[in-house]
Amino acid sequence: MSNNNPADASPIDLSTSQDDGPALNVSRRGFLKLAGASGFATATGTLASVSRATSSTPDGTPEQIHLTFGKEPAHEVIVSWASLAAAVNPRVRYGRSGEKKTSVHGVQRSYTDGLNGEIVIAYHARLSDLQADTEYEYEVTADNDSSAGQPFSATFRTAPHGRAPFRFTSYGDLATPNTAWALSYPQSRFAVQAVERFQPLFHLLNGDLCYANLNPTHQPDVWRDFGNNNQSSAANRPWMPCPGNHELEFYNGEQGLTSYLTRYTLPDNGTRFSGHWYSFRVSSVLFVSLDADDVVYQDASAFVAGPTPLVPVASTGNAPIPAGTSLYVRGYSNGEQTRWLEHTLRRAHEDDDIDWIIVQMHQDALSSSKTGNGSDKGIREAWLPLFDRYGVDLVLCGHDHDYERSYPVRGCNHNAGTDVATGQAVDTLQPRPAPAVAASATTFDTSHGTIHLILGGGGTSAPLDVYGLDVGTGKPQAQVFTKSNRPVASTTTAGAFVRPAADAVEDAIWSAQRDTGTGYGIAVFDHDPGHPGGATKITMNYYHAPGADKTPTASYELFETIELVKPRRG
Repeated sequence: MSNNNPADASPIDLSTSQDDGPALNVSRRGFLKLAGASGFATATGTLASVSRATSSTPDGTPEQIHLTFGKEPAHEVIVSWASLAAAVNPRVRYGRSGEKKTSVHGVQRSYTDGLNGEIVIAYHARLSDLQADTEYEYEVTADNDSSAGQPFSATFRTAPHGRAPFRFTSYGDLATPNTAWALSYPQSRFAVQAVERFQPLFHLLNGDLCYANLNPTHQPDVWRDFGNNNQSSAANRPWMPCPGNHELEFYNGEQGLTSYLTRYTLPDNGTRFSGHWYSFRVSSVLFVSLDADDVVYQDASAFVAGPTPLVPVASTGNAPIPAGTSLYVRGYSNGEQTRWLEHTLRRAHEDDDIDWIIVQMHQDALSSSKTGNGSDKGIREAWLPLFDRYGVDLVLCGHDHDYERSYPVRGCNHNAGTDVATGQAVDTLQPRPAPAVAASATTFDTSHGTIHLILGGGGTSAPLDVYGLDVGTGKPQAQVFTKSNRPVASTTTAGAFVRPAADAVEDAIWSAQRDTGTGYGIAVFDHDPGHPGGATKITMNYYHAPGADKTPTASYELFETIELVKPRRG
């Protein structure tokens, strides 16, 4: 399927098989299946070592290959990869089909994992001065690549220049399908295949990439499983991530993001926190990727529950981490991210060549999940006023492992929440739906408000009972964190610690649609730039995977279609 097909709300026909994996078929009712894909066994109950499928002597053979956009996606793409030993002369050769290839050296970036002492080596090659909307071939190799005779090769397409149609996909919370790990999520393999079958220009991965910090003594191995699983898609098109709470790892950098930052080269933000947040533009759409760990109240990062401490291997020289310790980094940028965000949004608001602003982050400002985390007042305080002021159209999140769509929201109601402990009114900054939007509406003018989507069902655990109704009011309710929930001593296990639940609830008057059947799914977006003097449109088709909560499945079904419309500015 061409990346430049115009938006189309009709079912997507992906029945043509391709050489790089099992075919995905869509029937007239919007049912799709990854034909030929097999099921996977469930994870073992104990943490096990993983035998690596490599030679006895690690070398510079590239693996975990993935692409990201540079600051100008029409002209720059970064190829990133890893190897189990230092590569000799790591390089990428690229060019258009039939033309002489250009060679670019891979710049090494490495770190030593702060818990198990393993050295991780990654490489990044910046391919610049590319032509817009053009397919390129490339290969990755090194002098000590054991496959140098037939090096890894793939293709990618650059973004179009100017206003043009394109497709992108999105979900968060992917994880790794490796069945040898205690924390294994086999649906993540099918989720990666689904991205590839929709053939987007790029994919937005909304945080909680692989959950390595839940296997703290094996973090590099989990990252490796994640990268090799994603390679079947991420080597063919950019996967643009944002950090989530599970990217924060003990002893891996000041904010715990060294693993993430070593593996990804992302558009520069001009601050001292390179890679933490960024923006890029495709056609008339500005994409803004944020690190919500900086502003959320919820403490959901790496956490030692106890009662025993977490002890790094002796070679790291790092001290044991006591029970009750968590990586809580709220406020780490001292407002620098929010100042950058306001500057970025203000410039976009003033630019007539930008019609749409789409924000990607991990945690949620609007989520009514009963069994998940819920909503966070920290995002509502810091960023929702900016979204209102500068006309952000769409916010894509993960964190809660389900699908939920809000009405367009603008402004807030005060003192509409209830303190869980006291029953007293509390100000949760309850988002206010735009007036006169019918519950059955499927077309929305985002000039009147911002739509929030929870897309946390990439491949990780997704409980069936994710929503509930308040017994007293019969209305959907949302948990809201209005203050920190740092670990507190357990009342049942001596020396152990737990995190309190959200401290407030509110009526989720902003919630428009929730998938109560399954948590797993993928959102597919088609951008139509429209014509001068007319409207521009983004069509979203959300596909879910019924039954995947119990048994991994290759079958996805169309759940809903919505259209976002607004006047074109140029």
